[in-house]
Amino acid sequence: MSDKSFDVLVIGAGMAGCTVAARAAAAGLEVCMVDVSDDVGGSARYAGYVWTMPDHDAMTEQNPGGDETLRRTLVDGFADGVEWLRSVGADVGPSQPILSYGQGHRFDTNHFVDLCRKIVTGAGGQVLLGTEPEDLIVDDGVVQGVVVRTRGQSAREIHSTATVLATGGFQADAEHRARHLHPNARDVELRSNPNSRGGGHRLAAQAGAAFGKTGAGFYGHLIPSEIALTDADFVELALYYSEHALLFNLQNKRFTDESLADHLTTMELLEQPQARGLLIGDARVYRDWMTTAYVEGAVAPDKFAAASKRGGRTGMADSLEELAYLPEEWGYDGAAIAAEIDAYNTVVRSGGAVPDRRRDRLPLDEPPYYVIETVPAVTFPFYGIRIDEHARVLDDTGQPILGLLAAGSDTGGVWYRSYGGGLATALVFGLAAAATAIAAHSS
Repeated sequence: MSDKSFDVLVIGAGMAGCTVAARAAAAGLEVCMVDVSDDVGGSARYAGYVWTMPDHDAMTEQNPGGDETLRRTLVDGFADGVEWLRSVGADVGPSQPILSYGQGHRFDTNHFVDLCRKIVTGAGGQVLLGTEPEDLIVDDGVVQGVVVRTRGQSAREIHSTATVLATGGFQADAEHRARHLHPNARDVELRSNPNSRGGGHRLAAQAGAAFGKTGAGFYGHLIPSEIALTDADFVELALYYSEHALLFNLQNKRFTDESLADHLTTMELLEQPQARGLLIGDARVYRDWMTTAYVEGAVAPDKFAAASKRGGRTGMADSLEELAYLPEEWGYDGAAIAAEIDAYNTVVRSGGAVPDRRRDRLPLDEPPYYVIETVPAVTFPFYGIRIDEHARVLDDTGQPILGLLAAGSDTGGVWYRSYGGGLATALVFGLAAAATAIAAHSS
């Protein structure tokens, strides 16, 4: 059966999809937003800050491998995006530093996505939940809508002038993770909604879309091993403090500069043997970082206590020598790790470290020592659909595919083994997609 035609059809109802739909509906366009889940919001429901790099210099320094045009679009569009959030009534806090290089705002995402649904339906638009996109409708190279199937109903066509892919990436699909992130990613924990399984990528491929650089990485965090995550654990069990600790692989060696960022260390650990490692901090790290807020205003649970309570592999040692008594079944040589920490302490006291440690060059020499075995958890990938600054999906020649737009974690190119805010990316390019659809409607 054929449904009515819309000006904008948005596939996905997370941060990006809600932004596109609400902005287009407020401009008077007829909008339909569909999502496979039973509610709007997607992974945005678990986030609390909208932020990115404060200027182009910081963006270039932190994310040199990202597409230059998209990087500039994100930085230039962020302030206007925040003002738009406030204009529609979203709860956005004052500007504050985020991590060591970002700037942004505390942001009530749950209020925002619910607000967007009201804006769309209040303007006469439709929000179809429990609805799976099956195929694009393409005529003479122009995307004209999508075939969808709502649970318990027959497949139907929804036609549209502009179709926006915003399904949130592929992190919930093991095969996609293994193919596009790393073979070790097949079995990693998911720190995300469970419905982002690559639907947007599949539809884009049908239209001949190009995809970004391989090896781009992903956003995620270290979590304790041996624990199955629930959405309530996404913050409590994320080991943000790893930037101030030392991480050892199964060969009992450090393999990266942990101090740069926990999310960067997470990518590096995925590529280590069995994708697991031993994270060790001393009393200073426990006192100053393991039990404090990662970002100003965030909750500050005791990470060691939380991991221990949930049955993670944890331990305490009153001296480096006691690390020799690590459980044998864990697979590490505690004495070798103790020797590495002792050598590290000697080096940093003299002003260096191997691998180089750009931040927090203090030694780990204040017992006791807090040990947590850690593994990566994936939130969303950086590999995705190529777009331009107007959120138009591009083909292999770099030309826009008519009628097809994309925003949010379905897209690739903004980030390359770096990260500076998923909500900001969804916001700025969601607004760009809406602007493109509005301009097409007006012409």
